[in-house]
Amino acid sequence: MKTFLHVQALTKEYGKEKAVNQVTFSLYKNTATALIGPNGAGKTTTLSILAGLLKQTSGSVVIDGDIQGDIRSEIGFLPQYPQFYSWLTALEFIEMVAKLSGIDGKMIKSQSVRTLDFVGLADAKNKKVGTFSGGMKQRLGLAQAIVHKPGLLLLDEPVSALDPMGRREVLNLLKELQEHTTILYSTHILNDAEEMTDQLLFLRKGELVEQGSLKEVRDKYANPQYRILFADTEEAAKFVEISPWPARQENEVAFVHLEDKKPIMNEVLQVLANSNLRLSKVERASASLEEIFLQVVNKHE
Repeated sequence: MKTFLHVQALTKEYGKEKAVNQVTFSLYKNTATALIGPNGAGKTTTLSILAGLLKQTSGSVVIDGDIQGDIRSEIGFLPQYPQFYSWLTALEFIEMVAKLSGIDGKMIKSQSVRTLDFVGLADAKNKKVGTFSGGMKQRLGLAQAIVHKPGLLLLDEPVSALDPMGRREVLNLLKELQEHTTILYSTHILNDAEEMTDQLLFLRKGELVEQGSLKEVRDKYANPQYRILFADTEEAAKFVEISPWPARQENEVAFVHLEDKKPIMNEVLQVLANSNLRLSKVERASASLEEIFLQVVNKHE
């Protein structure tokens, strides 16, 4: 897989404080990478440096073989709180961005119209931005980030302000973009990262404390277990008491942890059959990304 971007020992200092500290990672062409971490972890600072909005104190950024320099045309950036000119129409705004991005004058209008159509704003292209809902503004923000067809798309919390339906629509758009664009996005909605990512980068207090593909991270922090849903909390508590294996309870659910692939499912089912407890589901489960995130954070406390 071809490396599209490499970040080496990236550091940003504000006085004695290091907002980003010796961060090193690579992005591969046409992949999506999620940058996750608690508030204040350095996600926005990292994205702002890559977008050219901040100057790093030290470290280097190489995009497609070139040291960071005049690379703005290769980058599209959507900040967490995009700003717009409320008196412009959506088309006027995107045409302005397209011109600033260096798009050939003959192509500005047609490319702007196509981009607004792609993000679902074709019917609103002649409406004033000041009349847009929050979801429409988020789509417009995505349009301004991609109108010049960047090779690298940087997104800071791209769906945090959207309702579930809006998040679903934007995630689908990003999946389409990934066919010809490398994407790095920060998010605190871990279900979204679980759904659309090839690589995870965990930041904490400015440091990269964990990274890898979703499978690699899952395998490391998997905590495989059986999840048993009982009729009520009392039934779950009774099972925890009689279980021959370490078990824990959360309301009406009991969890049995697997060690060295033991116990096997048949053994669990046999104990359940002999218990006469009322249950509705038994399934094998691994840690969710949210659980993994908490493990990573607690590991580096």
